[in-house]
Amino acid sequence: MAEKLEPHIAQKSPFAVEVEAGGKYFWCACGHSKKQPFCDGSHKGTGFAPVAFTAEQSGTVYLCGCKHTANAPYCDGTHAKL
Repeated sequence: MAEKLEPHIAQKSPFAVEVEAGGKYFWCACGHSKKQPFCDGSHKGTGFAPVAFTAEQSGTVYLCGCKHTANAPYCDGTHAKL
């Protein structure tokens, strides 16, 4: 049975970020990026890959900081249970 990979917890709260409608973004899923919450390529060799998403509208979104959300890349409150 394969071992489940566990991401590094970047922070135990969401990242509030401004996005622009139609903009394409890459959320860091491994937790190692120095440009949180976005990917900087640090996942190489970790078994993780960034999550690409396109903003539906301009404004503030809350992206997962703990990297354990079930609704990637958005915060679902899982950090409160870690």
